[in-house]
Amino acid sequence: MALSSIDLVFVVGYLLLVTGFGCWFGLRGESSERFMAAGRSLPGWAVGLSIFGSYISSISFLANPADSYAGNWNMFLFSLATLPAAWVGARWFAPFYRRLGNISAYEHLERRFGAWARTYAVLCFLLTQVVRTGTILYLLALALKPFVGGDEHIIIAVLAALMIVFPLVGGTEAVVWTGVVQSAILVAGVLACVAVLILRIPGGPAEVWSTASLHDKFSLGSADWRLDLPTVWVVLAYGLVMNLHNFGVDQSYVQRYITARSDREAQKSIWLGASLYVPLAAVFFWLGTALFAFYQSQPDLFSGEAKQAFPHFIATQMPVGLRGLVIAALCAAAMDSSLNASATLVLCDLYKRYFRPQAPERESLLVLRTATLVCGILSMAMGFAMIKEASVLQQWSKLAGIFTGGVLGLFLLGLVSKASGRAGLAGVAAGVAITFWMWLGAEYTPPTWLPPWLDGGRAHSFLIPVFSTSAILLVGLLWPRSKLPPPSTLADQRLPPTPRD
Repeated sequence: MALSSIDLVFVVGYLLLVTGFGCWFGLRGESSERFMAAGRSLPGWAVGLSIFGSYISSISFLANPADSYAGNWNMFLFSLATLPAAWVGARWFAPFYRRLGNISAYEHLERRFGAWARTYAVLCFLLTQVVRTGTILYLLALALKPFVGGDEHIIIAVLAALMIVFPLVGGTEAVVWTGVVQSAILVAGVLACVAVLILRIPGGPAEVWSTASLHDKFSLGSADWRLDLPTVWVVLAYGLVMNLHNFGVDQSYVQRYITARSDREAQKSIWLGASLYVPLAAVFFWLGTALFAFYQSQPDLFSGEAKQAFPHFIATQMPVGLRGLVIAALCAAAMDSSLNASATLVLCDLYKRYFRPQAPERESLLVLRTATLVCGILSMAMGFAMIKEASVLQQWSKLAGIFTGGVLGLFLLGLVSKASGRAGLAGVAAGVAITFWMWLGAEYTPPTWLPPWLDGGRAHSFLIPVFSTSAILLVGLLWPRSKLPPPSTLADQRLPPTPRD
């Protein structure tokens, strides 16, 4: 279906606005510090709306309705786990990072455990963000395909180019302020979908309730104490660990804390983002349930896969004007980019740490922009890989759990104990081993001679980050304490006597 002129005004207008924002911030004469930290002077409400925009990506906008359409509200428990994680983030994490003053979330890991810990955390973050951004690109391409046609690879490539532009030019400040605009468009687009869906369903909300109840669509999942299924307890544990990871060790969030003008403003931003996200997440899951009721009552209107139900509804049922608003909201959900956070780590934790510690301003900006471009291209390649996946939300959740690599466990180990670098390394080795063991069991059928307790696939993949984080903490805490003096003391002992006058 071709977009009308009114629809095009919404979509093109939004894209021009975002690009203009990025160019305006970039033309003001950026330094590398301002590119990464936005002058450390932004208001908490703007940072909070940016955090909210990060949570409501295309993964939420399209994958959550697809998940509730195909199943139930099981994954909404992940959203509920945001609130306790936000409390921990506001109470401890944000003040901790602001007290350190580092733009990088992982610089302190080197002082605590050694250079290996810093580099390990950076690589985990970069891998996670490539998967996340690639998933976002694919979901948006899936939604746009009914309107623009053509091959999904081409759509993903064009979207990747648009996603790269404003963080490439304007840096973190552009990301935060465009996040404010994105949030407004997101909410407006979602509410428009809800209103149209209610009006189009024969029987209205009562029909949604009756059909959903008949098919157990509002269920949060099984409450059985099992580890091989996404039960209530498994999803809650997964959600708590992943949300603590977001607020505690995710560079894209930590970098936003640094941009706030004060500790109090940073704490407000966390609560604002989480408080807005949870109810809107419920609306996304309701949309999937309502779409199921809509197409159950009129089966001749749609017979495709669950992941295509919402895009099909937008293409065929949304009226002119509102259709453009919803597509603009989808673009807003996708345009929130972590590319600038990835570029920050490449500069601070890799380039300056290992190659050019005293890199001048011009060189630093060049590295930041080059890293933004490269990370965007890698994300585009991941978007291509996502095309063949049937359940994008499940695949994203599994890969995110693997690539986070238990970094949260290493961070917590450093906070709650005096564990040495060797203890941290042993913990990470245990966490990586458990991750590999569980992934291998989930992907491949184990040989018949393998004892059941050695089959890593017997536990659900959502438990990978839970078990790896726990392993790092447990092994690190139990590792024998070294009897050698601290490294600084050993160094002092090797120094020659100080000459006296």
